[in-house]
Amino acid sequence: MRILVTGGAGFIGSHLVRRLLASEQDSVVNLDALRYSGNLGNLADVTGHARYVFVQGDICDATTVERIVREHRIEAVINCAAETHVDRSIVEPGGFARTDVVGTGVLLEEARKAGVSRFVQVSTDEVYGSVEVGSSREDDRLDPRSPYSASKAGGDLLVRSYWATYGFPVLITRGSNTYGPNQYPEKFVPLFVTNAIDDQPLPLYGDGRYRRDWLSVFDHCGAIEHVLHHGEPGGIYNIGGGNERENIAVAGTILNHLGKPPTLLRFVQDRPGHDRRYAVDCSRLRALGWSPTVPFETGLRATVDWYRDHQEWWRKIKSGEFRAYYEQMYGKRLKDGIPCAS
Repeated sequence: MRILVTGGAGFIGSHLVRRLLASEQDSVVNLDALRYSGNLGNLADVTGHARYVFVQGDICDATTVERIVREHRIEAVINCAAETHVDRSIVEPGGFARTDVVGTGVLLEEARKAGVSRFVQVSTDEVYGSVEVGSSREDDRLDPRSPYSASKAGGDLLVRSYWATYGFPVLITRGSNTYGPNQYPEKFVPLFVTNAIDDQPLPLYGDGRYRRDWLSVFDHCGAIEHVLHHGEPGGIYNIGGGNERENIAVAGTILNHLGKPPTLLRFVQDRPGHDRRYAVDCSRLRALGWSPTVPFETGLRATVDWYRDHQEWWRKIKSGEFRAYYEQMYGKRLKDGIPCAS
């Protein structure tokens, strides 16, 4: 297939581009605005590939999207482009609505007009809100509680409307917390790994007992590809790793892998509207023939090793714009934080 991947220079997008090219059948056009978390270094190994084209541009720019879809005769769109970090959405909510809702609408309309045969919206389990017990199913009511999750829910609803109104063959995936190499170091795992390498404190929100289901990026991308080829048009598919852990436990595992003391942990002031727990029921996707393959302990250890062995990648990032962001988010929190006792 001739596939347009948006946000393909980001974390999940870059791994997906690489996976699609490995099929030896698909060709990929990568459209990315290269904002702060977009990094062409994530795809250095495929630069110049005969079936790969990169275009720098914004998914909100209808002219650019229309040109790409028509010139490259795009058959499928996988929308990975998004503003994704909850903390940033609290500070700058407008940009999230623009990219995650308006940009999704532009992609949908240009793809529909061009007769694209499949449109996959890569979303998140956070649209379901905090799940105190049980697991979220695809037909559950959406209850987003942050500007990020609300913007993703808005994009999902727009995608669904194109199926109901036009019969446009859309699919939605809702992945759980994803980890792996090349993840921008504002996110939990890479932030904690890189801080620990430098013997810097690890800022745990609240009591550290927030629970997430952790999913390897390799499994996540495998699921997206599987839905692209086998999903039922109009369908929604949850993607989970089956690895529910408390944040404090994940932090402890990271420290153990690096041989660092638990005294690096700091309990800091919580963020507003922090969802206590996410969990998804993945039976629909499993019935389609997909299941995760990477055990959490194995995947996390490999991820820790990757950041330890690729310090040139993340040190460049953390020395730039990231420093101002980090100070804004964690400066006062860490100053007032409570060290772990043991």
